[in-house]
Amino acid sequence: MSLEKMKELQLEEKFLHPETREVNGILMAKMISDNWDKIWNFQAKPDDLLIATYAKAGTTWTQEIVDMIQNDGDVQKCQRANTFDRHPFIEWTLPPPLNSGKSARVSPTGLGPLSWVSFHPRGKSFLQLEGSEMSSKSQVLESESPTADLVLCPTVVNLVPEASISQGLTQGPQHSLDLANKMPSPRTLKTHLPVQMLPPSFWKENSKIIYVARNAKDCLVSYYHFSRMNKMLPDPGTWEEYVETFKAGKVLWGSWYDHVKGWWDAKDQHRILYLFYEDMKEDPKREIEKILKFLEKDISEEILNKIIYHTSFDVMKQNPMANYTTWPTSIMDHSISPFMRKGMPGDWKNYFTVAQNEEFDKDYQNKMAGSTLTFRTEI
Repeated sequence: MSLEKMKELQLEEKFLHPETREVNGILMAKMISDNWDKIWNFQAKPDDLLIATYAKAGTTWTQEIVDMIQNDGDVQKCQRANTFDRHPFIEWTLPPPLNSGKSARVSPTGLGPLSWVSFHPRGKSFLQLEGSEMSSKSQVLESESPTADLVLCPTVVNLVPEASISQGLTQGPQHSLDLANKMPSPRTLKTHLPVQMLPPSFWKENSKIIYVARNAKDCLVSYYHFSRMNKMLPDPGTWEEYVETFKAGKVLWGSWYDHVKGWWDAKDQHRILYLFYEDMKEDPKREIEKILKFLEKDISEEILNKIIYHTSFDVMKQNPMANYTTWPTSIMDHSISPFMRKGMPGDWKNYFTVAQNEEFDKDYQNKMAGSTLTFRTEI
């Protein structure tokens, strides 16, 4: 076995279906528990905006809405980089590139923001997105040998020497906090942490937080399919097994029930805008206007309609800067299940049996007893 292949297998072993550890009773990926002190001591800023959700509750959707608002509906600016580079995922560690010849995540020093690029395995060069600059250049740029394919957006490029590819491919994992710490203010950040595990500097600095909650059944279905296609998450097992795992809160980031209730209880003590996925689907204009008010931002009706259109499910599903299709299939395999799958409340009916639904409802009533928080499971 070649040294290159051995390194690739070591990366897969570490980052694909990783070990899990509990942090304060909450199940986390080992990479999170290993960096917990660094995460807990992260320094937030007063002008930070944090987008917080339970997994698969509309995080990326909200990120795109916020980014469009902050950039006054400028679509090209919002395609300046992938979601995970624009809005660092504060507790996560980004894996080093898997040298598959299909795609790699590279960050040669001084060559602009991190980006996913795709290049021919025999190519001598590759393409790197630089900042928010755009160009009418072709998506394919000829190199010394076969072509290098730009998979980011319809964009501009720097031709980077082959030596830089090696530098990018051999660098280790990068924690998203490193990206956040290098990012100029104002920053927009992302987390799935339950409220009690949020770094205390966010409360101290009184940073604004948008929390989005999604009904448990649809969240479960989406998380199940996401766990099937995302090799950085634990194997979900069978559908029947996963229903029980979810109910028990033995999934990454812990119990859905505790998560949504914890953030709900905190919303009146801090600058938190608490939104519901189902409301956003039912009337996106109304909910985006809530975000605008929260962010103290005024935009024209024309820009508002543009934001509604470009953050619709069908449009975002085709946006490589938001749909994670630029990640290697060895990490996210969209042939198993696309990252953006259906996005429609009530899809749980296609998966729950009558018996499973009845049992789930009984368990739900017990776990949500005493809370004023209510959800719609269809619209």
